[in-house]
Amino acid sequence: MTFRRPDRDPTRPVYIISVAASIVSVHPRTLRIYEEEGLICPARTPTNIRLYSEVDVRRIMWIRHLTQNLGVNLAGVRILFELEERLGTRILERLYSEATTEERREDAPNPAAATAVEA
Repeated sequence: MTFRRPDRDPTRPVYIISVAASIVSVHPRTLRIYEEEGLICPARTPTNIRLYSEVDVRRIMWIRHLTQNLGVNLAGVRILFELEERLGTRILERLYSEATTEERREDAPNPAAATAVEA
């Protein structure tokens, strides 16, 4: 039996900037830059402290994946997010699955190459 806590809402902002930054292994300044670029929009407390939700953290992880692994700049990331919202499709998931499939192909041993070495 799975017990789900009622307060476990992924859209609920709970992480302050330093905690969110440590979760995704970036400097807090990086999160501020992402906000300035319009890529994320954290909630704010009445005293103007940024609070990030699980959804925000996942979005930041996507931004990191796109910029670090696929070489997309921040303007390109913004365009991809906008396309996803307009089209209602999961473009980023498709890009991720294509990238991981390609990595698996590159890492898999090539039987033809092994045969050529043995001959």
